[in-house]
Order: sequence, then structure tokens, then C-alpha cells
Amino acid sequence: MDLRPKGSASVFILLVLFKFSEAQNLCSVPNNLPLILISENNKIGDVVTTLNAEDGVMASITSQDPEGFFSIDEYRLIAETVLDYETFNPSKPHEVNIECTKDGSPSTTLSLKIAVEDKNDNPPVFEQSQYTLNVDELSKVDTRVGLFTAIDPDKDDRLYYQLDSPEGEFDLEASFNPNILVKKRLDYDKVKEVTMMLYVQDTPIGSTAEVSHTASTTIVVNIIDIDNRPPWFQPCTETEINTSKICLMSGYNGNVILNQQAPGPLSLEPGPLMAIDGDKGRNDPIGYMFLGGNNEDIFQIDTDTGSITMREPITEAGTIVRTVMAFQKENADQFATTTVILKVVESSIFPPKFVKSSYEGFISEDAGVDSLVLESKTSNRALRVQATDEDFSNGYNPNLRFEIVDGTDFSITPEGFILMAKAVSPGTLNLEMRVVDTTNEESSTASLSVEVTPGGQLVKTGEFSSGDMAAVGASLAVVIVLCLVCIGLMVHRIKGHNADWKKLSEASVFRSTLGGGSGGPKEGVQYSNEGLQHDDDSGSVNSKLAADLENKLESGLKPQQRRGSAPKTMTPSAVLLTTSSPQADSSSLAETIDSEKEVKPILTKERRNEEGYKAVWFKQDIDPNTKEEVVIIPDTGEADGDREEDDDSEGENRPDVDSDVEEGVSSDL
Repeated sequence: MDLRPKGSASVFILLVLFKFSEAQNLCSVPNNLPLILISENNKIGDVVTTLNAEDGVMASITSQDPEGFFSIDEYRLIAETVLDYETFNPSKPHEVNIECTKDGSPSTTLSLKIAVEDKNDNPPVFEQSQYTLNVDELSKVDTRVGLFTAIDPDKDDRLYYQLDSPEGEFDLEASFNPNILVKKRLDYDKVKEVTMMLYVQDTPIGSTAEVSHTASTTIVVNIIDIDNRPPWFQPCTETEINTSKICLMSGYNGNVILNQQAPGPLSLEPGPLMAIDGDKGRNDPIGYMFLGGNNEDIFQIDTDTGSITMREPITEAGTIVRTVMAFQKENADQFATTTVILKVVESSIFPPKFVKSSYEGFISEDAGVDSLVLESKTSNRALRVQATDEDFSNGYNPNLRFEIVDGTDFSITPEGFILMAKAVSPGTLNLEMRVVDTTNEESSTASLSVEVTPGGQLVKTGEFSSGDMAAVGASLAVVIVLCLVCIGLMVHRIKGHNADWKKLSEASVFRSTLGGGSGGPKEGVQYSNEGLQHDDDSGSVNSKLAADLENKLESGLKPQQRRGSAPKTMTPSAVLLTTSSPQADSSSLAETIDSEKEVKPILTKERRNEEGYKAVWFKQDIDPNTKEEVVIIPDTGEADGDREEDDDSEGENRPDVDSDVEEGVSSDL
């Protein structure tokens, strides 16, 4: 049987079903959303959703989980609390059951699922406000040394990091990857600790987002000193070579007394013998030992302290050199060596001592470095300290050394003078000096008080007052004047003697040439050069004065009369005396001419300038073949008016020469 409805019957059935469906949906959710979202941090009273319903439909909440979060007002679902995503479980949304009723219609039940939507409302957080990180020195660049991350309650946020390192020693691998990398060579001796700041934010670095939350933490990096250096003997001078550091030390020196055994450890300079770990941050224990040597039975070294002691006396003078090795007890591969030079000296009974137990000196603050300390404020005399040694018969020990104990403002020279080593403020400094016998290191001390006065109150060493300088200048001026006077007198006498000797030389030449020999004057005729008395030649002899002399001679002038009895009105002149003489042979005349360097005996009124001629001018010609003797006699009288001024500079200092010439001429006459 066919039970399918036919025609209008089918339409009726559809209408019945529609009515039933409409009766079942008195209310509904907009768009029939299976899950309703609400943002966290909402306000109380915010509308979560509004139901779709017919007029006259009543809606009420029959149950909810959790209770009390929502309420309904007519068709609006209201939030009764502030919702927080961080406390919300996404796998279990909030559930609200609502019933819609209407008179004459069956009720409708709705089950709403409500989820809380996350917002960027929380900053990131580091677990600690400060972290500590240990990093070995000399770690390679780009070595990862630490990772520190932050947590953001806003679960979907991505975090970005930034590191602030003072000198760029460290940096991050990436802004979103906070692995810390080494970026510079680390040296424990230079940097022992680095403090950095690590920042984090929930937006990209440089982002302009309106909402950005940040956080920060402190990272303290301790640089760890590794075992990379050997022991260093002390004291030493640290020196860097490229990226390595070494410490230079020249060795130790000491003295031992001949035939005596030192009772304890030997005193060394600069001492005591000691080494430290070159890695100062580790300070590993150091051991000591001798290397080689020929005196193992005389000296021994403490393996822990490095002290050197004697086992027996030394019987021979000389110098002993030992090599000492210092090594790390935990790592013997780290070691260093040095030399110890011991000088064997004879014993001394007395140590050197200062002459005085205390000294006092003065210096101006503006004296300058290396200036001498003075004995007093008003003296230029430098203060000098001295010491004696009774082991020497005269008290003088050449092997003494002076030094200032525990002070760097002043120093003492080997001669005992005290120098200012650096600028010092005004005031009084009380110092201690020490004198040391360098052969055995015996010493004694004395006190030194140096008063540093304000600038300008002391006379600086080597300076003179204006009065002193004036006296010195006057003395020098007197000395210079005396020197000039002496030089003038010497020049005056030299010129006078040269003129006299020139006249005598010319007379001797002509006498030898014209007379044929060196014999004395002979009787004969006298000649003078009156005819040339007006000649301009200043070197010729005035003939008028010669004539006057001739008249005086004829009137009976005594042959032996000296210069002292001659008339003072006479002026220098010359008289030529010629006498007949026996005929000289030709050979004798030739020898005479040769002996006088071939001077030709030609007497003429005319002047002859040819080389090899000597000429004297007379009133009348003289025949050289007559063999007559010619003598030139210088006169001793005073100068005439024409020659007075010229002869003043030459004739004042010629009494001896003129006297001798006059005496010879008078004898000839």
C-alpha cells in the first residue's frame, strides 16, 4: 500500500513541521556562532552577545561554568567579571545555558560557548634581576658564553633582545636569540669584571607600535685568570710584547764574608729572593731549586721560601754565580730562572759613618729639578754630606754610596751633594740618609732636614747680585784698558826699532860696497846731499842738517862725544865721509859685491828703481872706482819742524839705538 501523501496532504505536513521548528527556536545566537569571543581585561557590564528572539520571549540563564561570570538582561548576555586570558584555559571555554520561553509555545534552550581573547597587556619578565657569568680570559672571539631569556605572559608575543656591553667585549647572536658571544680579547690583568645590561621587549627593535612592554636584567661577567704564565721573580718590570706580557728581572746580588759562615739566610739585593705566579688571579704555589753549579756543598736553597743559606764557610775570595729556578708546584712546566751573584769579601770592623749625625739644608720651591740644596738661606754654598770609615787609615773609603731612605723628593750624588728630584711644596721635610759600603753592604744613617722656602727667598746657586755683576764688569774694563795700553807700547817700540835698524843696515851696506871692505873710516872729503834737500822723498836724508853737522865737525867737535852732550836742536840727518884709500884689488871688490847679494854700488842723483840697486842721492856724483870710503852717520839731535810730528811716534823710545850709533860715528870722526 502506498502511504505517501498525495497533493494538499503534502503541503499540510510541511506546514506542521515549520510550525514545530519555529516553536523550538524562540531565540538563537547571532550567525549561529559556535564560539563567542570576548577580549580579556573587559569592563564589568560589557555585552558579550545579544540573542535573536521573538517578541514576548523571555530568556534566562539556567546554568553557567564557572558560576557568576555572566548575567542576561532581556536578550543581552552581560559580563559580570573582568576576564583574564592568562587565567583562562583555552581547552575549556566558559559555558552558559540559556532558556527562552513564550506563552503557548514550547521553550527553547541555548548552550553558549565563550572564549577569552588574549591581548598584549603584560610585559616580559626575567627570572632574575641579576645574573653572574664566568668567562675565561683569552677566550676566542664569537665563543658562546651564556644564554638568558625572558618570559612573556602574553603567550603569542615574540620577544626581542638588546645587550649593552661597556667596551663591546660581548654581544648577542641575534636580536631574537639572546646567546651571548665574546667579541674582544679578554685579559685578566686589564679587565677582571664586566657589568652589562640585557634588555627585552615584545615588539621588534625600533618598532613604532603603540603598545610595547619592556624589561631588563643585569649580567655580571667575571673574567677568569687561566694558567698561561710562568712564575715571575720579584721585583720585576712588566713588559708587553704584542699580546703577551712578560716581567723582566736582572737577578740578585749579595756578599758573603771570607772564612765566615752566615748564620741565617743571605741578604740579597734587590731581595729577598722570591717569585710569584705570573697569573695573579690564580696564585699557584711556587717551588725553588738550584740548577747546576760547583758549590752545592756550600749553599742550599729552601724549596718553599727560596731563602739561600750557607752550609760552611768559603775559604777563597772571588765571585760565585748560581742559577735558581722557580716553578709551579702543580704544573712544573711553568717555570722561570734567574741568577744569584755572591761576592766573597773580607770582613770589616767598622761601618761607614756620617761626619755629622744630622744635617740641615735649604732650597727654594722654584729652584727646579736637579738643583742643589744649600747650607743656609743666605748662602750660595751647596750642602754636602760626608762620611768616614775607620777601617781606612785616612778615613776615606772610595766604595761608599749615599742614598735617601724611603723618599723620592731628593737624591744624593756620589760626592755627597743633595739634589731636588722633583717639585716640592714649601715646608720642612725630615728625611733619613744612609751611607753604604758597597763592598760589604755595611751602613749607617743620619737625619736630614730640608726647608723648602717659597719662591724667590733664596739666592739660587751660581747667581750674582747686581752689585756683584757691576764689580765684575768694572774689573774686566780695567783689565781690557791695561791690555790695550801694553799692546800700544809694544807696537810703538817695535816701529821705532825697525826704523833705526833699517838706517843702520843701509849704512852698513853702502860702507861695505863703496869702501871695499869693513875697515874703519879713513881721512878724506865729506859729502852731503844738500842738492836734494827739497826732494819729496821722505826716506832721503836732509842735506841742510848734514851741512850743519859738517860745520860743527870742522870747528873742532870732539871725536868721543856721546849723545848726552850733543846739541838738542839737531835733527836726525846723515853725513857722508869719504877718504882716499889704497886701491883694492878686483877680487876683493867682487867678493864684497857677492857678499851683499850683488847690490850694485852706483851713486847717482837720479833715482833707480831696478831690482838689485841701492842708491843714495848726493849734490854731486861720486865715482865708485875711486875706492873712497863712504860712512853714513845718524845724527842725535831733535827733529826739525817738518819732521817733528812724524818722529814723535817713533823717536821717543829709541835712545839706546841712537846712542850706540852716535858713539860709533863720533869715534870715526
